[in-house]
Amino acid sequence: MSGGEQRARVRAFGLRARLLLAFLLVAAVSAGTTAALTYREARNSLLVTAQDTAVTSFREQVQLTAFSLPVREEGLEDVLRDIARKGKPHPWVVFAEYGTLRASSGENPVSTVITPELRRAARANPHGSFERVVKDGIPYLTIAMPTVFKTDPDSLLASGLVMYAVMRMTDEQINVDALLIAARDGALPGLAIALIPALIAARSVLRPVRELRQAARDMGNGRLDTRIRVRGSDELADLARTFNESTGQLEQSVRELREAEERARRFASDVSHELRTPLAGMLAVTEVLDEDADGLDPDTARAVRLVSTETGKLAVLVEDLMEISRFDARAAELNADEVDVAEAIRKTLHNRHWADDRVRTELPDGIRARLDPRRFDIVIANLVGNALRHGGVPVTVRLRTEARLPGPPVLITEVMDSGPGIRPESLPHIFDRFYKADAARTRSAGSGLGLAITLENVKLHGGTIHAGNRPGGGAVFAVEIPLHSEGAGG
Repeated sequence: MSGGEQRARVRAFGLRARLLLAFLLVAAVSAGTTAALTYREARNSLLVTAQDTAVTSFREQVQLTAFSLPVREEGLEDVLRDIARKGKPHPWVVFAEYGTLRASSGENPVSTVITPELRRAARANPHGSFERVVKDGIPYLTIAMPTVFKTDPDSLLASGLVMYAVMRMTDEQINVDALLIAARDGALPGLAIALIPALIAARSVLRPVRELRQAARDMGNGRLDTRIRVRGSDELADLARTFNESTGQLEQSVRELREAEERARRFASDVSHELRTPLAGMLAVTEVLDEDADGLDPDTARAVRLVSTETGKLAVLVEDLMEISRFDARAAELNADEVDVAEAIRKTLHNRHWADDRVRTELPDGIRARLDPRRFDIVIANLVGNALRHGGVPVTVRLRTEARLPGPPVLITEVMDSGPGIRPESLPHIFDRFYKADAARTRSAGSGLGLAITLENVKLHGGTIHAGNRPGGGAVFAVEIPLHSEGAGG
């Protein structure tokens, strides 16, 4: 997955989307819960009201007419029809059962909704029972009311006659369905309306977040004076204040570090310049003493040669300090020209008297590149000199080019020695200033800045340098410089 696709996916499920979804989810749960509770209460109220009205009305009718019912079926049906017409809130279908006698108000097929459970409950409860039944998709209320004799205030005697009433509750069901539709239709617009405050809330939350992101990006680009405007007194405002305080402290710390670094660079540069003049005189004197050392006694001759050697080391250190200070001050310039790379390397080796068996070369002709001849000479000289001092002979210098897609081809210069190689713990620090990879380096003729200066010169060419170990033993340094880099233009 590409970076653009990943960013698009992150934005699709970003903070804004999550806030909107959370807000809508809360609104949906609230609207759904409110609608469900309202629907349930209204439905129960509607059904219970109809049910209580029907049970009370039927009980009254049974109490008024039950003991005056004729025992003949013809007359009984007429009375049942009269009771059915008086049904509340809707007309009933009325049934009477007494032993083997069965009579109804005329709609016998509806009697199938009277369940055995209701008949058993009627025999067990002298005050009557009822239940709601759905038959063929039609809701019914069935009521069973036994007729009883009151023998005393606390005792009832069943007569054996049970009256049943069956009432269709289609009107109530229609009202219940209307309640359900109203609850649903009321919740959906509520969700749509909730989207507006969700967008407003998301925007109010995301605005400080976007400002914080932009401020962090500005700080990453070096603008340490970046601050965020504080609005309100909520958690986001506390975050903005904390960010401003942190950036203020960071800006102050960086300013102090830069000032200290600038003082250190200026000190090194000033000391190097001040040492340069007396060192020039000391070098001239030591050269004269070296010429006359053979005519001195042995102890004096050794002392003269020691002073000459150490003065030479000090001169190299001063020159390297001045060079590194120019890099730190960003005053180093690249004066590039088109050169024959193989010939430039041969010239470097010849000028330092390394064109012997100690250094082997693999330098194909015809490779030309835009380089700063003086700085490229320093790179090759430092790497070969380092290999001769700390590695083992022979040292190999190899030159080649390599295509890189995408991008321009690169010029690769490798310097390999035959020594023990670089210890793994030293590899990450090999280009650090004054880093000593081993105790022997403290006694070497180098300044401890050679590889650091090499790194800076390679960077000035727009290239990179890598250090490592060969599989068969020995260290290898690889310099890669783009053949058409912007830096090579001078």
